[in-house]
Amino acid sequence: MRINALGFLKTMVGAGLALALATAAAAAQDVTVRMLHVNETADPFWKKIAEDYNATHKGVKVVVDYMENEAYKAKLPTLLQSDDRPDIIYSWAGGVMRAQIEAGYIQDISAHKAEFDPVIYPAPLGAYEVDGKLYGVSVQLSEVLLIYNKTLLAKAGVDPAEMKTWDGFLGALKKTKGAGVTPLIMGGADKWPMHFIYSYLLMRLGGSDVLTKAEATEGGFTAQPFVEAGAKLKELAALEPFQEGWLGTKYLPSQGQFGDGKGMMALQLNGFIQGQQKNATDGKGIANDQIGLAPFPELPGGKGKITDTLGGVQGFLVTKDAPKEALDFLKYFVSAEAQKAAAEAGVYVPATKGTDAFIKNPLVAEVARAISNSTWHQNFLDQDLGPSVGRVVNDVSVAIAAGDMTPEDGAQQIQDAWDQR
Repeated sequence: MRINALGFLKTMVGAGLALALATAAAAAQDVTVRMLHVNETADPFWKKIAEDYNATHKGVKVVVDYMENEAYKAKLPTLLQSDDRPDIIYSWAGGVMRAQIEAGYIQDISAHKAEFDPVIYPAPLGAYEVDGKLYGVSVQLSEVLLIYNKTLLAKAGVDPAEMKTWDGFLGALKKTKGAGVTPLIMGGADKWPMHFIYSYLLMRLGGSDVLTKAEATEGGFTAQPFVEAGAKLKELAALEPFQEGWLGTKYLPSQGQFGDGKGMMALQLNGFIQGQQKNATDGKGIANDQIGLAPFPELPGGKGKITDTLGGVQGFLVTKDAPKEALDFLKYFVSAEAQKAAAEAGVYVPATKGTDAFIKNPLVAEVARAISNSTWHQNFLDQDLGPSVGRVVNDVSVAIAAGDMTPEDGAQQIQDAWDQR
C-alpha cells in the first residue's frame, strides 16, 4: 500500500496542532484555589486535606498557606482589597466578619446551605449567617479555660477545687507565688490574651445578655458590669501574678515559657496545649497527663454561671470572585472523612457532626464535653464587637492590668469606640 507523503505530513502536523491545542485548553482549565489561615498546629493536617483533594480533582490545585495570628489580622484588610486576595480566608465570625461582608469582600453561599446542614452542628454553622444569609462554614470550636501544670500546682499546695470561686482563685495565685512559682503566663505584647480575663470577668458579672444590653442601650458599655470587670482585673493584676516581662512577651513565646515550666497556669485556648509542646525549648513541653483544665471561677453576686464558656467558632469564608472550585473544596474540607485525622490527633474540636467519636486525646475530649454542655458560649469579644471596638477592648485590658488606665476610663473608651464605629 502506498502512502502519500505530503498527505501523511499534513495529517501529522494537524494531529500535532490538535494535541497542542488540547494541551493548551487543558492548561487553561487548571484552577488554583488559595486558602489562608492562622492555625499553626492544624497546618500540616489541612495541607494533607488539600493534597488528598488535589489527587482526586484533576485540573484543580488547592494551596493552603499559614500566617501568624497578628500578621494575619494586620495584613488581611489590604489583601481583601487587592486583586490577589486569597479565595478562602480564616474567620472568627462575629463583627469582623460582618464588616468584611458589608465591604463586599465575601460571597453569599446561602444556595449551598442545605449541603452543609447535615454536616455541621447547627449553632456553629449559624455563627456564619448574617441577616438570614450564609457566608461561611465552621470548622473548629474552641474554649478559653485555665490550663495548669499539675506538678507546679502540687508544689504550691493548691487544690484545683479551690479555684472555682474568685476568692479561691486569687488565694491560689497568692499561694503559688509564695511557693516561688509564677502563677500565670501571659502574652501581653499581643494584647488579646489579656482580653480573655476581662471577657470572662464581664461574663461572670453581667450574665448572658450583658453585651446585647450594652449594644441596645445608650452608654451601655459604661454600665456597672464593664466597670466592675475592669476593677476585678485590676485586683488580680495587683498581685503581680504574671511572669517577668509579660508586657513584651508575644503569644507563641508565652506558649514556650509554659512548656518550659516557667509558670503554673495560663488562661488560654485549648490549642495552647499543643502549642506549648511545640514551642518549648525541648520540643516536648508538658506532657498531656501532667496538664489539668479548669473553668474560669464564679464571682460572688454575678449573673453568669461557671458553665458559661468563652471561646470561638472558627471557620472559613469564600471571598469575592473566588472560583466555584473554592466552595467545592470547602465542602470536602468540612466532611467527617477530611476532619478525622485532626480529631484523632487532638488538634482541635471539629464542628463537623460525628467527629467527636474520633477524638482520642482526653484533654480535647474534656473540652468538647465542656462546649457541648455550655449554658452560653460567647465568641471572643475582640471579634464579636467588630474590628474597631475589639481592638479597644484588647488595648483597655492590657492598660488596666499594667496600671495605666482606670476601670472607668477603660469602659468609657470601649463606649467611645462603639459610638464611633
